[in-house]
Amino acid sequence: MATMRLNRVKERLQKGLHALCFAAWGYDGADHLERLAPAEPDGIWLEGEHGEVDFGNLPNLTRAIDLIGATPIVRVHQNQAGLIYRCLDLGAMGIAVPHVNTREEAEALVQAGKFWPIGQRGSFTSRQGIGVSDYFERANDQTMLMVLIEDVVAIENLDDILAVDHIDVFFVAPGDLAQTMGLPGKAGDPRVQALVDETLTRVVRAGKTAGALVTQANAQHHYDLGVRLFLSGPASWLAAGFKQLDQAAAAGGQA
Repeated sequence: MATMRLNRVKERLQKGLHALCFAAWGYDGADHLERLAPAEPDGIWLEGEHGEVDFGNLPNLTRAIDLIGATPIVRVHQNQAGLIYRCLDLGAMGIAVPHVNTREEAEALVQAGKFWPIGQRGSFTSRQGIGVSDYFERANDQTMLMVLIEDVVAIENLDDILAVDHIDVFFVAPGDLAQTMGLPGKAGDPRVQALVDETLTRVVRAGKTAGALVTQANAQHHYDLGVRLFLSGPASWLAAGFKQLDQAAAAGGQA
């Protein structure tokens, strides 16, 4: 009889370790995801808000992520119960919900993402539960729920949002936050970054797990703030690697 697959990201976070997740922006094919195996990511973030992830391709995407030993996480496009638990049914082990601005919205995620006695997730065995006799007893422990704090109003309501149980990660996203501060497209603005840092610090001081978008340049800074869920996309890595290769080629030509 099969056993329930462990949520690698959640397990590391519960141990106080950091978890590094690959943001699969532009990597929406199962073959692409399988080729990430040498990088050994803890989790892979599938983009269902701004990307091509849908119910038709989600089973194969999560299957590829399972194959390389990572945890499949889906950012859905809205905080809607049927959408959330259908993604879980099709193989997601983590759900990230954008624009969670109130305690009630955070509680709605818990209701949709957890079975009784915690929530009211629709009763189905999921592709993660195929052949797992005790799936309904174990699924809640292996399902990770993440809220995105990305609006000024969410920061104003942060204490109430942080009071909601069974939320595993409070992720502070700078892009939309900048927009609600009247600074669209300026996520790197010092005013935005200062508010991000302040909010992450509040999450950590409340005894909760903070998540952030990181690069090689700011990873240490975020770790020092107490962030433990790290999300990073391929664009900066590809650009940096290509520039290094170009520089190496140019240096060779000058020898």
